[in-house]
Amino acid sequence: MFPRIPSPLQEASAAALEWPRLRTYLAGRTSSPLGRGWVEALEPTADLEWIEEQQQRTAEIRVMLTAGGSFEFHGLFDPTLPLDKAQIEGSALEALEIVSLLVVVERVAAWRNLLSSAEAARSHGLAAASAIRELSAPLLEYDLAPLLRVLRGKIEPDGSLSDDASPELRRIRRAMERQHRSIEESLRRSLRALSEGGSAQEELITIRGDRFVIPVKVEFKRRVPGVVHGSSSSGQTVFVEPLETIEQNNELVRLLDEEQAEIHRILVAMTRALGEHAGTLVLGAAILAEVESHVARARFANEMGCVRPVFGDEIALTGARHPLLELRMRAAARAAEEEAKAPVPLTILMPQEARQLIISGPNTGGKTVSLKTTGLLALMAQAGVPVPAEEAKLPLFRSIYADIGDAQSIERNLSSFSAHVVNLDRIAREATPASLVLLDELGSATDPEEGAALAVAIATHFLRLGAWCCITTHLTSLKVYAANHPGVLNAAVGFDQRTLSPTYELRLGVPGASAGLNIAARLGLLPEIVAAARGQMTTQTADIGAFLDQLHDQLTAAAAEREALRAREEELRKERIKLDLEGRAEQKARTRELEGKLESLMQDFAYQLKETVKSIDDKALAQKIARDADTRMARLRREFSEQFKSTVVAHNTGADRNDPAAQPHLPRGIKVGDLVKLKSLGRQARVDRVVDAKTFEVSMGAMKMRAALSDIAEVEKVAAVNPLQAARRRGGVTVSTTTSDDSDYMTSEINVIGRTADEAETEVERFIDRAFLAGLPRVRIVHGTGMGILRRTLREYLRSHPHVATVTEPPQNEGGQGATVVELRQ
Repeated sequence: MFPRIPSPLQEASAAALEWPRLRTYLAGRTSSPLGRGWVEALEPTADLEWIEEQQQRTAEIRVMLTAGGSFEFHGLFDPTLPLDKAQIEGSALEALEIVSLLVVVERVAAWRNLLSSAEAARSHGLAAASAIRELSAPLLEYDLAPLLRVLRGKIEPDGSLSDDASPELRRIRRAMERQHRSIEESLRRSLRALSEGGSAQEELITIRGDRFVIPVKVEFKRRVPGVVHGSSSSGQTVFVEPLETIEQNNELVRLLDEEQAEIHRILVAMTRALGEHAGTLVLGAAILAEVESHVARARFANEMGCVRPVFGDEIALTGARHPLLELRMRAAARAAEEEAKAPVPLTILMPQEARQLIISGPNTGGKTVSLKTTGLLALMAQAGVPVPAEEAKLPLFRSIYADIGDAQSIERNLSSFSAHVVNLDRIAREATPASLVLLDELGSATDPEEGAALAVAIATHFLRLGAWCCITTHLTSLKVYAANHPGVLNAAVGFDQRTLSPTYELRLGVPGASAGLNIAARLGLLPEIVAAARGQMTTQTADIGAFLDQLHDQLTAAAAEREALRAREEELRKERIKLDLEGRAEQKARTRELEGKLESLMQDFAYQLKETVKSIDDKALAQKIARDADTRMARLRREFSEQFKSTVVAHNTGADRNDPAAQPHLPRGIKVGDLVKLKSLGRQARVDRVVDAKTFEVSMGAMKMRAALSDIAEVEKVAAVNPLQAARRRGGVTVSTTTSDDSDYMTSEINVIGRTADEAETEVERFIDRAFLAGLPRVRIVHGTGMGILRRTLREYLRSHPHVATVTEPPQNEGGQGATVVELRQ
């Protein structure tokens, strides 16, 4: 199916809000006629599903561009007409038509391959582009590689077929080349003979009517037997085909006919292949046209710093800019080779309960720009184009009406006021609560008192109607109307009373003074005229103007004070960060120094301990003491390090040392089934039950105990396995345990047959430790006979084990050399 194009808004006032100009600019960001046409047909709509779909696709393309991805759309065009011709049985497209269609095939195939390859999509920033993938989904099921093999490499850029177009064409052309050489050799012999007698006009070979001939002076033409194929313009030379080359030329003509027939056959085959894929190619071109429109919109959005609009029940434009105004300012800056300045951003806030905004203030202050910015951004949002703002929340308008500028109509014999009234009458009749109404200088161009009354009446009508409405005015009565009616907000464009120049800012919540007399004075109007005008103003009007001037001065001072406080807070924040970093650096240095001293003391203690152990004569006892000393040293080192870190953390955070926040070394999230390493035993145990946050019931073989959180060194998360998986993991090593009803019992035998020496030694060490802790007097180790390597290794290891008293070989009926009995120390 083709991309869905929804119906446009009932009324958009597109020309008044300069939507066509912006759309033309967007179309200029495309590189193909097809993409340009798609953008030029773009219209705002009230179809929210379509709008969100378009905004999402543009957002995904913005991600692609930001990630450095790109796609070539150059050469795309609407292939419908040539493909319709290609579907006619036996038809043949021109070679250049096929070349242009080949570009479309390549573009569609490249886009399809890009989305079907996960690696390619990821490298182009399209891995998560679900909306673009949904748009392109119909193409993913078609493989255009066979069509490309039929078309590629067969037509030269000038439209001629290459020799590789088919084996038959290559054979014919090779035969033609040989025939050319044969004819040339024959004709050159004739030319040499004529040249010796002076009969040849020139020693060259030429072509007349697809036949090779030689030039002969007219008076000697009877000396050359053959066929005359015309004469020169002067009549002094005739072109003769000698008799000996006639058959050769006939053969060449025959080969030419064969070449043309083969070319036609190839073109028919290529045309047929295109016709078979016509539907896919037309659909693919339509999809790529929309994709290119999203690329144009995404480039514009990235260039202008646009955001995706959100649709709701309020108007909230923060940091909004008129895009055409900003583009004009950038162009002017480039022409003057200056740094570009952005227009002053606007903030327009109209919550759901406030449906009207009355904007007042001096001329040239930006009132009309505020209206146009609001209207144009609404059109952009509902046409699927991101808007230039920091944040944009808008209702979904079903129509947008604008009465902006001079509406005088000479053709209809209407004055400016009459034209405005006619337009206002139409808007008042057609507008609904889902309409946006933009009225510029409402009530102007007529008697001020009558105009003010009419303006208030019109504003009241739209307020009762519930339409969203923005009105610019100089009329005091409208400012008072806004202050006295709920649901209506005042706003003022900024004006600097000291410099008497506009600031182009929009202040919400207060009306603005027109400042006409002040501006006239700044522009140089005679002082006596300005003074006389001030004298003509009523006391009330003058008081209102003075009050508004004073109010705006206070607002300006408050804004400056807020900015100063904000700057001061930022300085304090930076200074606080600086002091914090310096304190931490000093503390880290002191901590490293203390840790170094601690490590040195521990090393000295370990050295003294080793020297003491060396002086013990009983070797077995010395080994046991050394082993126990190493275990205790490791535990002491770990405990001291944990206490040291807790103290440091508590010092940094101000927390108590026993607070979990000051104990980063303690493990977190221990669950039943986890394997935990106990500091006191240096062995792993399994968690059977969580008693509370600091106490756990654990088991180590048949032995069960309670372990405190502080005794747990590390946690290993273990996934649950079934008995079959557990048996497979154990392989040839089996450790049997049984549990009776009244007590825990651990069997005294381990089987390590099939294990390597290192693996068996590790398993036996763990088994001996558990047996010793369980209080078993003796254990039996089954290792098999084999070559005796496992037996010798284990017995040698066991004789030096601190828990082992004796190592003996059992009787033959109890295993003999295939087992070892170990008596444990009590």
